[in-house]
Amino acid sequence: MNYNSIPLLAIEAVAQTLKVHQRTLRIWDQEGILVPTRTEKNRRMYSFMDIEKGKFILFLSRNLAVNLSGIKLILAILEKINIKLAQYIDFTNEIAQKANFDKKVQQENIQKTKKRGRPKKIL
Repeated sequence: MNYNSIPLLAIEAVAQTLKVHQRTLRIWDQEGILVPTRTEKNRRMYSFMDIEKGKFILFLSRNLAVNLSGIKLILAILEKINIKLAQYIDFTNEIAQKANFDKKVQQENIQKTKKRGRPKKIL
């Protein structure tokens, strides 16, 4: 039995672990990007594998500036070509480097995404 795939964690714990808002996890669920197991009372329960997939989603959105549609497409492609979840980031990073998304571009994307959604300072 693979204990990494057993749903154990509530949305609050996963949001804290990934450092995202619970609403973000709900959006990912609605979009079919990160779909947790549901309890009989319809509560979302996440496994450790879900957390790893969440880390990959954050890598795509923050480092490579991929939107939700692109993330869905990339996940579908990786599943189709049978890449293991543990290799998602390395495989995608290798492809990104071949497409000239070097570390500098990734750092610039991280800086841009940090600024999203923040209110502008009023002097």
